Amino acid sequence: MHEFDVGRIVDDLDAVFREAGNSEDAGYMKSYLKSDLEFHGVKTAGIRKQTSAFARAHRDLTRDQAIALARACWERPVYEVKSFAVGMLTRFVNRLEPRDLSVVEELVRNSHTWAFVDSLATKVGADLVERHPDPGVVLDRWAEDENFWIRRTAMLVLLPSLSHDRGDLDRFLGYADAMLDETEFFIRKAIGWVLREVSKSDPTSVYDFVRPRTDRISGVTIREAAKYLPNEQKDELMTAYRERLGRTR
Repeated sequence: MHEFDVGRIVDDLDAVFREAGNSEDAGYMKSYLKSDLEFHGVKTAGIRKQTSAFARAHRDLTRDQAIALARACWERPVYEVKSFAVGMLTRFVNRLEPRDLSVVEELVRNSHTWAFVDSLATKVGADLVERHPDPGVVLDRWAEDENFWIRRTAMLVLLPSLSHDRGDLDRFLGYADAMLDETEFFIRKAIGWVLREVSKSDPTSVYDFVRPRTDRISGVTIREAAKYLPNEQKDELMTAYRERLGRTR
């Protein structure tokens, strides 16, 4: 590989995205994500095109280079550049090592939006967790972090394996129970999201978790969790939830 100049690569990416962008789309994207980042207005397909081109041109990318480039992209306050970094890490996740969960944490902690957090968690972090000899050491710490994006990530890195009927369900349910009383929307949504996916293959575990907690659970969480449950179970849970609401009004 020729000299790998991360600064030049980021500059070139920024320029390409700026040229391909659309100011109207940029305004919409910025408003939708409620972000302070700069937006050039390049849609997902355009970002993926650049990621694919980079991957083809850098097939021998090393772990150190991938991490260095991701960090350099993260220093650029441009949505498309950061999105490229997430896509690049996803494509080269096999070059990363389990210990690179620390890099995922670093990027998540400085993401400030679900648009990056969720992909880092489910497409990069999840792979590293499955390869980690003892991921609980990291995830237990994340689950108690003061940053709610890190707490959200502690749950979402377990989602891909759980959605394929494997993975550490007990660990997730422990995190979910500990966070169930939180008022942060993105925590409530994450709990419901994972429960919803688990329910597709293991509705009993989801029902058994939710039923004794209808006095604590939020609306967004229970609606997601119950979405694919058998109608009888779904109706029972939603009735108990509504009755609780009636009592507290």
